[in-house]
Amino acid sequence: METQPHGLRSYIAPGAPATRRPCDGSESSLRVEFGFTPRWYRQRLDIDFSERWHADPVYRAKTVTQMRRELRKQFPDIPIGGDFDAMPAGNLDGAFGALVVAGIFGVPIEYYQDNWPAAAHAHLSEEQIRAMSTLRLEDSRFFSLLMEQLDAIEKEFGRIEGYLNWQGVLNNAYRIRGPEILTDLVINPELATHLFAIITETMIHGMHLVYARQAATGIVVDHATVSNCLVNMVSPEQYREFLLPCDQRIADAFPRFGVHNCAWKVDPYIRDYAKIKPLDYVDMGLESNLAKAREACPNTRRALMYTPMALASNSLERLRADLRRIHSELGPCDVVIADIEASTSDERIREFWALTKEVASA
Repeated sequence: METQPHGLRSYIAPGAPATRRPCDGSESSLRVEFGFTPRWYRQRLDIDFSERWHADPVYRAKTVTQMRRELRKQFPDIPIGGDFDAMPAGNLDGAFGALVVAGIFGVPIEYYQDNWPAAAHAHLSEEQIRAMSTLRLEDSRFFSLLMEQLDAIEKEFGRIEGYLNWQGVLNNAYRIRGPEILTDLVINPELATHLFAIITETMIHGMHLVYARQAATGIVVDHATVSNCLVNMVSPEQYREFLLPCDQRIADAFPRFGVHNCAWKVDPYIRDYAKIKPLDYVDMGLESNLAKAREACPNTRRALMYTPMALASNSLERLRADLRRIHSELGPCDVVIADIEASTSDERIREFWALTKEVASA
């Protein structure tokens, strides 16, 4: 099976939520990406994932070194967490979790010792949204601190590597406006459109500024991905009318673009995703019509979001059957298992890895 060396693939750094990075041509027809929760690392290494982990890149780098050492100790033959030789421990991976854009908009962030940060429920009112205009990132205290962190990374480590998680337009709108954004789509569509447009432009501008700062240290990052984790809460018609133009606007601004659909059934949205140009990555859940997804996006690097619950509870025969189906109907593709908890045994990780090798070579 042919791979897509110019596409994007799943990437989960130690302590970080899932994101995407460029393919390098080495991808197999059934490539697995494992990722663990902060709680998994805290129980083993007593790492504190509170605010300092996100705001202090030197401290974060020390913990990344610890996490990498633990991964190589427990899984010496499994490439979990990226290329440690190529990527310095001091980088942007995981900083502020999925709340970079929410932080730029002033949403208070709650930090935890054993989890990713969460957005406080301090949602903006209709009046505040109506009064909002395009953000000046220079006026955002959060973004200024973020750029200072990039300076600190360069000073300490020489180059600014890694990938922030910018999320997607609807995900960000939900953190800013709250569940009212879903009602707005029905009874106040002009307000929703206004907020979506501001978020879209803020994401593009923020990525361009961060990428330019990275480029100044010799690191080229030129892709964007959107996380559509809440897309199943809107109809396909609502996605097509309100959100597809935002995703296309972001895709227009970068040479490479991908869509994280999350582990939901992609069928209602895949035809619209396929309209986005470029489309270098798309993922989906196991309930999706995988063959139809491959047919709709034949030149896109595809991925299957396999849930950590299924990994932990399914029999080996069920895991093997699922992998055979994924490989046959969706491959070449990634199989992404994010958010693995400490209750899942290390042996189960090894068993799943062995099964992917078995199925890919059959």
